[in-house]
Amino acid sequence: MADFTDEVRVIIRVLEFVGTFAGAISGVRLASVKRFDWFGASVIGFITACGGGTLRDLLLRVEPFWMSDPFYVATTGVAVLAVGLFGRKFVSGQITWFVFDTISISLFMVIGLQKAIIHGYGSWWCAILLGVVTAVFGGILRDICINEVPLIFRKELYALACASGGALYFLLPLIGVENIYVRNAACTVLIFAIRALAIKYHLGVPVLSGRGTAFHHHEHHHDQRHHGHKDKAQGGK
Repeated sequence: MADFTDEVRVIIRVLEFVGTFAGAISGVRLASVKRFDWFGASVIGFITACGGGTLRDLLLRVEPFWMSDPFYVATTGVAVLAVGLFGRKFVSGQITWFVFDTISISLFMVIGLQKAIIHGYGSWWCAILLGVVTAVFGGILRDICINEVPLIFRKELYALACASGGALYFLLPLIGVENIYVRNAACTVLIFAIRALAIKYHLGVPVLSGRGTAFHHHEHHHDQRHHGHKDKAQGGK
């Protein structure tokens, strides 16, 4: 069991390096679109890359992962330099941001799952929740800091894509797939596929629109105008 845990820790380490860079790039890219200065972009990149993992570690009552390793701060600096040097490739085009953002949330979902299991929270629902927190909380902080409605609250499959990947991770052993590499890869691929399909075909969670909401009033006024035009067409006033 110790060997298995050590193996998982190595996997987490590698995934953290890749996910941190991808997350930092996605954050710095949006900061550059908002015309932040280099320092501001660095802060946004760091928050995006490390915000979710920090909250996860606090919930697990362990030292946040970046406090004992300067790599994560250095990775943010590299991301800023990459966007600064190759800004046209990183900033232009929505597809670039989508790729880096989806890579980061996919890997962070796997990392959150594995860390939850290592620290004794192996129940499927708790591990999935901690994985989702790891994946999306950095993006929530990023969007708040750049004055945008967090992507998780918009009509887009974001957190649900991560949760679906986590669910697949725990369902695979039920059909005989026990290999941890296969389960991690399947989780990552499913999240990426759901996000890609959702964007391509404009799939999303239904928007809540109850009585008294702005959306409801908008529809009400639209209906009134529609009926007014209809009345005029029929000779009404």
